[in-house]
Amino acid sequence: MAIRYKNMFRAAHPLTGRPWARALLVAMTAILISGCSSAIHDIEAPLDVPAQFSESGSSPLPDRWWLSFDDPVLDGLIDQALANNFSLKTAWDRLNQAEALARKAGADLYPAVDAEAGASWTRSREAGQTNNSNRYTLGLSASYEVDLWGRIRSSRDAAALDAQASAEELRSAALTLSAQVAGTWYQLVEQYGQLDILSEQIDTNKQVLDLVTVQFRTGKVGIADMLQQEQLVESNRGERAKVMAQVKVLEHQLAILLGYSPQQPVAPRVAEFSVLPSMPETGLPAELIRRRPDILSAYYSVQAADRNLATSIANRFPRLSLTAGVDTSGGDTSDLFDNWLATLAANLVAPVIDGGERKAEVDRTRAVASEALHTYGQTILEALGEVEDALAQEQRQYDFIASLDTQLTLAGQVIERLRDRYIQGTVDYQRVLDALISQQELERSL
Repeated sequence: MAIRYKNMFRAAHPLTGRPWARALLVAMTAILISGCSSAIHDIEAPLDVPAQFSESGSSPLPDRWWLSFDDPVLDGLIDQALANNFSLKTAWDRLNQAEALARKAGADLYPAVDAEAGASWTRSREAGQTNNSNRYTLGLSASYEVDLWGRIRSSRDAAALDAQASAEELRSAALTLSAQVAGTWYQLVEQYGQLDILSEQIDTNKQVLDLVTVQFRTGKVGIADMLQQEQLVESNRGERAKVMAQVKVLEHQLAILLGYSPQQPVAPRVAEFSVLPSMPETGLPAELIRRRPDILSAYYSVQAADRNLATSIANRFPRLSLTAGVDTSGGDTSDLFDNWLATLAANLVAPVIDGGERKAEVDRTRAVASEALHTYGQTILEALGEVEDALAQEQRQYDFIASLDTQLTLAGQVIERLRDRYIQGTVDYQRVLDALISQQELERSL
């Protein structure tokens, strides 16, 4: 139920008459009142952010972070992905939609003006006489809702903030895509390297098999030693088949990320990693919050939810709408501008009883705003955790690689000594086989 108040003003001419002047005064007063709307406020992070990360590197990190790897192949792959990836193009489409919605939401702040023209012909017959008549009309009509409580502005601001959130989501999608391309590429490099190592190991194991075969034929060892070595050769071949399948999968994944069909080759065969750069500067946690796109997207979503809450609150207050129109009509086109009718109307609508619908909407949007704030806090926490996890893994990975190097050196020394002793017949073949398998596993791990 709503109480409606209408005040209609009519004048013989649109530019004359005191009723028209009074209507203009009402309209101008309402427009001035509508200028009072709540502003957009900054949102504080809903948690205590640490002053600094646990450790930091020294080299600056460029915006195009992959350039720090000094890998021309990777640079080209990521450039292609950013230009051709369909998921990224979808993110662009979502951004365009959000920006269009923002423009649409702000359109109600301006008057809507419509023009109309009509022509009719009437033929009638009465008392044996036939009559023909023509009528032509021209008119302009305008409507405008006075934004008394900032409802329209809040709705426009919410849509604009949603568009900003979509822009940050696009940046986040681009960063994620670049990371996926880099990760897939280096996995592919690693698998190419595995193929090379397995080929070398197969050759090595064949040479050992030849040695064991000689030992067997001369009666120095039993057939079991030769069979075990043959099994090791076949094990390497089976492992190589698995790696070749993984290579194909990674090649397909890389092509799809770049926007090409899976069968299309997109990168050369590289089996060695480039030299890693030094660890970059992590900066301060507060700087991370200001620059990381997924956090910024969550931040703008909080602000948009706050504006939507303001919109729902404003919906509980009266609305003032203004309409104006001028039209002319005549039986002939030459008579159109002889007869004028101008109209100006003000319409005030105030909610009285709605069964609690508007209050429930306020409660809903308030809960949505609270959810967005908590999501913002969780996004910050996860981002901080990702950085700390990466820092911990970075250091431990260096330690692990150093340990593999040491183990591989020791394994090589063991192999040399056991091989000589095996040829001399002082150790059994099982110890040689175990040492050989351990060494080759270390090579693949490294």
